[in-house]
Amino acid sequence: MSNSRGPISQPGDLDGLKIRVVGSPLFQDTFSALGADPTQMSWTDAQPALTTGAVDGQENPLSVFDVARIDQVGQEHLTLWNYMNDPLIFAVNQQVWQTLSEEQQTLLRETAVEAGEWEIAMTREEEGERLAAIQERGVTVTELSDEQYQAFVDATQSVYEKWAPRIGEEVVEAAQAAIDAR
Repeated sequence: MSNSRGPISQPGDLDGLKIRVVGSPLFQDTFSALGADPTQMSWTDAQPALTTGAVDGQENPLSVFDVARIDQVGQEHLTLWNYMNDPLIFAVNQQVWQTLSEEQQTLLRETAVEAGEWEIAMTREEEGERLAAIQERGVTVTELSDEQYQAFVDATQSVYEKWAPRIGEEVVEAAQAAIDAR
């Protein structure tokens, strides 16, 4: 998450900040629980809003921050808090899937898993380089201690309690196991 106001190292630092979020109720609830004013807007609208100060900050992965050069629109502070993992989803229309042979289905499943593993490895490999490049451009990066991270977890517990049953406990547990295994 980046912003133009100052370092974010505890949930209270977000009080009243207008943060651009994607159009997901989960993101809205997360930032509301932290005291921010989540503002849903497209990426097309976000860059001008960041430039003019209509919003104070935004959330995106490091790759987007780096490639889009968010530091050029006043985002001088970046907090690494790893609050969200973006899943890679491979989906096929059921009618199309049924037209494929079992061999084709197996090949597509294996290829999708392989592509996902490649994406994860590439992202993790490039993360350090991206972060260094961002810091070289003068962005202040805040990395949370375990205690600071836990404060964010505690502050968003209500979001977890609301969304875990909707998403499904099995999915949430599988995601947590994958995160813990990292």
